Amino acid sequence: MIAARALYFGLTTATLATTAIQSASAETLTLSSWVPPTHFVHTDFLVPFTEKIAEVTEGRVTVTILPAPLASPPQHWELARNGVADITWGNFTYEPERFISLWFSEFPNAGTNAEAQSRALWQTYDKYLSDLEAFDGVKMLAVGLFGGGQLHHGTKDLVTSADVANQKFRMGGPIQENLLTSLGAVPVAAPATKAYEMLESGVIDGSLHTMESVVNFRLEDSLKHHTIFPNGFYDASFFVIMNGAKWESLGAEDQAAIESIIGEGLSAAWGKNFDVQNPAAFERLKADGHTVSDASAELISAVDVVYGEMAGNWVVNAKAAGVEDPQAILDFYNTTYKALAAE
Repeated sequence: MIAARALYFGLTTATLATTAIQSASAETLTLSSWVPPTHFVHTDFLVPFTEKIAEVTEGRVTVTILPAPLASPPQHWELARNGVADITWGNFTYEPERFISLWFSEFPNAGTNAEAQSRALWQTYDKYLSDLEAFDGVKMLAVGLFGGGQLHHGTKDLVTSADVANQKFRMGGPIQENLLTSLGAVPVAAPATKAYEMLESGVIDGSLHTMESVVNFRLEDSLKHHTIFPNGFYDASFFVIMNGAKWESLGAEDQAAIESIIGEGLSAAWGKNFDVQNPAAFERLKADGHTVSDASAELISAVDVVYGEMAGNWVVNAKAAGVEDPQAILDFYNTTYKALAAE
């Protein structure tokens, strides 16, 4: 009896010790996101990603998505770099000078297949950009594009360059600013989350978005005229990152497990979501009576001229910013995107 009790208490002590060790090794990460919890980036991308982390690490690493963002969208890179949040996501060109190396990905005609774009951007980052100082302090988990932004207006169709001239548009970065200015429009800088109030107050006439963004940011009552460019009017580049020190603090086994679900695979998942959302939004807006117009050949040609100027200027400016061979980067991205889009 005494031996049995000793065995029981011995087992209990061992079980408690094992549990304590497991609890001590468990890691809960925080994730700050700036879209509503109903937005598909939250429901269809971030939530499955956090679930996958728990799965591949067998529960040793879990991620809690915070109920509210810890800062504005442009501050989310610094939130992760400084360890205020462990994981964040955002738009590279909310900090344009830091990420001049990535401007090429937002040029006109970047494509409309978001999965192929995002995979091509990851391969380009991995091959040419990952060692740049701009990316110090974080672990890059994914990069992504959104399948070609288009031109949207509140009250009129925009088909020609003359239609676009003198109209005020919300935009989010230097590429979009350059593009609009070159076409004679008036750019107004603001995150997409500010578009509704700016449209309602009359500060802007239109806004630059993907088709899905018009729906998912609830702008369909304010933007009823949509101009479609077959290869995209512009794009926006995004990141998903983890604080570098937090990444290094994870055990080797957990790092290896998480490595298996990030990188090009997670980047592809980002793009796939936009490839579902954009066509669905397009059909919904048409069904709701919105006007959807194709950009005229004249307007497309004008944008092509701007693209050529942008590309040439970027090669010079990126080289001055420390990028070794910008033209090789641009060529690699374009070639890789076309190959992946053709699969």
